[in-house]
Amino acid sequence: MDWNFIIFSVVKVAIVIGAVQTFAAYAVLAERKISAWIQDRVGPNRVAPPFVKYIPVLGPLLTRWGIFQPLADGLKFILKEDFTPANVRKAYFWLAPAISIIPATIVIAVIPFGSYLGRQKMVIADLNVGILYTFGIVSLGVYGIVLAGYAANSKYPFLGGIRSSAQMISYEISMGMSVIPVFLIASTLNLSQVVNWQAQHGWLVIYAPLSFLIFLIAGFAETNRLPFDLPEAETELVGGYHTEYSSMKFALFFLAEYSNMVAASGMMVTLFFGGWSLPFWGLDQPAHGIGIGIAQIIVFIVKMAVLMTLFIWVRWMFPRFRYDQLMDLGWRRMVPLALANILITAVVLWAVA
Repeated sequence: MDWNFIIFSVVKVAIVIGAVQTFAAYAVLAERKISAWIQDRVGPNRVAPPFVKYIPVLGPLLTRWGIFQPLADGLKFILKEDFTPANVRKAYFWLAPAISIIPATIVIAVIPFGSYLGRQKMVIADLNVGILYTFGIVSLGVYGIVLAGYAANSKYPFLGGIRSSAQMISYEISMGMSVIPVFLIASTLNLSQVVNWQAQHGWLVIYAPLSFLIFLIAGFAETNRLPFDLPEAETELVGGYHTEYSSMKFALFFLAEYSNMVAASGMMVTLFFGGWSLPFWGLDQPAHGIGIGIAQIIVFIVKMAVLMTLFIWVRWMFPRFRYDQLMDLGWRRMVPLALANILITAVVLWAVA
């Protein structure tokens, strides 16, 4: 038994899960701040531990930026009463939040966030069929939402669950087809090798811009973000599938949504924006140095943060689709466009071969 491999794998899993959940928590803060700027408000700028006020300059600055707000929100969720309505199907009601958060977390396993850090690959599982694993895991996320809608035994959550299942199935097809041109061009299903190909030839968003556009739109739908947030639709369904939830159960749904955003952003960075690579600063090739490894991880995080900001900006700038518009876009626009994109890419590659 290779204990060295096991130990380093466990360490990588712990670090990545902690980083993803931290990133998701601060994505909530970013959303609140960005929405405040868009609406000419201030946003969170009061919460801080008592000792912070004794730190000159930096203390008031951190408070004004709202840095401690995610900690307060997490504590609030932990301390709130965990209320379970009497009419729900209790076993499914308790199980649904866990089923939602698990796929959102483990999909990160195949995304390379760097080449090497010392002798360790900066990916938890460097699978040769990484993208197939990703879509297989992502497709499981809908079960938690559907189960929550069913378990609540209430009409609004049930409608939210039904909407979510139809929406995710519809857009998962176009999302899956959108990445086929990427792998036709790179000639591999291994995500680390896709990044290496881009480091040598340039970002795939240049070679397959339509694939990126389809993947981006489908990503909004898969993460239930505006203008595709029909499963929640507060103005119609109160809160949709998580209407009856409170305390940490609601927090798990909340974290699952933002973890899915992190995963979608990380996947787009990997597939279309060169992952950890940059065409300058010596970050265009795999390297074993600690300094370069850390720089590659920072580059990956910055790219991911830019795409997360796009997710947030779109939510506060565009109205929600009607349900018939959402289905029409998915089946009558996105799917034919994705098929045409595959055909055109295949023909072009055959012509230049």
